[in-house]
Order: sequence, then structure tokens, then C-alpha cells
Amino acid sequence: MGSAADASFLRRTAKNSLSGTVAGIAVCLVGHPFDTLKVRLQTQPVDRPVYRGLSDCFFKTLKWEGIGGLYKGVGSPIVGQMFFRATLFTSYYQFSNLLSDKENPGKRLNHHDYFIAGSMTGCVASLAESPIDLFKTKMQIQIIRAKSGGDVQYRNVFHAGYVIARHHGLRGVYQGLPATCLRDTPAFGIYFGFYELVKDLLTPKGGDIKDLSAWKLFTAGGTAGFLYWFLTYPTDVIKSTMQSDELDKAKRKYSGIVDCARKLYTNEGGWKRFFRGFTPCLMRAIPANATMLYVLEISRKFLDPYM
Repeated sequence: MGSAADASFLRRTAKNSLSGTVAGIAVCLVGHPFDTLKVRLQTQPVDRPVYRGLSDCFFKTLKWEGIGGLYKGVGSPIVGQMFFRATLFTSYYQFSNLLSDKENPGKRLNHHDYFIAGSMTGCVASLAESPIDLFKTKMQIQIIRAKSGGDVQYRNVFHAGYVIARHHGLRGVYQGLPATCLRDTPAFGIYFGFYELVKDLLTPKGGDIKDLSAWKLFTAGGTAGFLYWFLTYPTDVIKSTMQSDELDKAKRKYSGIVDCARKLYTNEGGWKRFFRGFTPCLMRAIPANATMLYVLEISRKFLDPYM
């Protein structure tokens, strides 16, 4: 009995890891250019702005760095996909299984349970996502430092990770972890909760949710991605700002989440400061997440006969 359950768990984990990895690579390729613009607009100095807005940021990035500038720091998310997406989707499906009705295996959860499973997943996933986001952010903002007269510290995203780990240890690698958890816990509750809700709404009465067409899966994924960012964006601004702060604790501008939020509001434009970079983020949200969750579903269906 135990060995059969263990084998089933391993098969599910392998399927979730493989399908999540493929989906994660897809979302990086589609969404990373928008993410680069978002982070640069979020973190540029208020007193010495490098970019006047979204279009200015886009054209200056192409002028100064070429098309590769839009994919600055992409190595960290892509390489980190196996670990992060394995954590994300395995956690989500395990938490969903935990909340399921054991007497009716295969039965869909109540809608509120998907929100709960997603929030639990976000808390766990932040441990994997925080270092990936940190290395990516350090690379994405390096051009801002260079144009403001600062030094170029990192050759690429892997060099950034190496330097940060070597000089600042685990604490440096996890700079901004509390802010990442603050964002991810409610955000993934919203993400998975609305994804499952929209899939249910689009399933015909008496139909099987596994047979949803491509456009319905894209609709559910796009809706989930849009609401993820639309409802939680200020927490992402705080996270990006804290991760772009100095690695040396003695030189940091912000002592914590509350201090960061207060200073951003007081010194950098009030509530509008928490929506800087909002446009490229929403432009990215629908196509990137629709693509990722569609690829996830197709990959899981493809792997079903083998796992």
C-alpha cells in the first residue's frame, strides 16, 4: 500500500515538474521583454530618471543594448524554471490533493479551496522564486546604474548570482524574501483560484473540464494572469524596490517592507509610485500567462499515458 502510494506520488511529481518546466520556459520567452521594461521603470531614480515612459524605455533599451537588452537577465528565470516550476506546480497539486474529498477521488474542489491551495503554494514558491528574481533584477537595473554614472558589477546573471553568494552569503541571495512572500501568497491564491473558476465557468454542463478547447484554456490563463497583477501590483513594486537596493545592509535605503512602502509614498509621488511600470506588466500578463498555462495543460495531457 505504502509503496504504491509512494510510486504514485513520484509519478505525479515528475509529471508536474516536467510540464511546469516546459511551461515556464514558454512564459519566459513570451513575457521577459515586458518584465525588463517593468522593472526598469519601477526602479529608476526619481530625481535622475533615465526613461520618460514605456515607449522611451523600450526604444532606449534597443538603442543602447539591442534586442538582447529586452532579454537581460533571462538566464536566471530559464535556468531556474526546473526548480521553481517544479516547486510551484507540485506544491499546488499536492495542496489541492490535501484539500480534496478523499471519499470521492477525482472530484473537483470547491472554488474557495482552489484559492486556499494557491495561497499555500505562493508561500512555498517564494522560497524558490526570490533568488531568481533577485539575480534577474540586479541584471535588469544595471543599465540604469551605468547611465547614472555607476559601475557595471556583473557580466551576466550567473556571475551576479556567484558574486552575491560569495560576498553576501545566503542572506544576500534572499534579499527581499519577505516582500516576495508578501506578494506571492495572495497573488497565487488569486492566480490559481480564478484559473480554476474560469475553467469551470467555461465547461459546458455535463462536459469534462479536461476537454476544454485551446481558446478556453487561453481565456482562463489570461484572466488568471491579468488578475494576479491587477490586484497585487503594489506589492511587486515594493519587492522590486527592495531587491534593487544595496546588498550591503549598512548602505540600504530601506530597512523593511513597511519602511519601503512609507518612503516610496512620502518621497516618490504618493500612491502613483506603486503603479510605476503597470502598463508593460499588464501587457505581459495576458499573453504570457495564457501561453504558460496552456502549455502546462497540453504537457500534462501528453504525459498522462506515461505518468
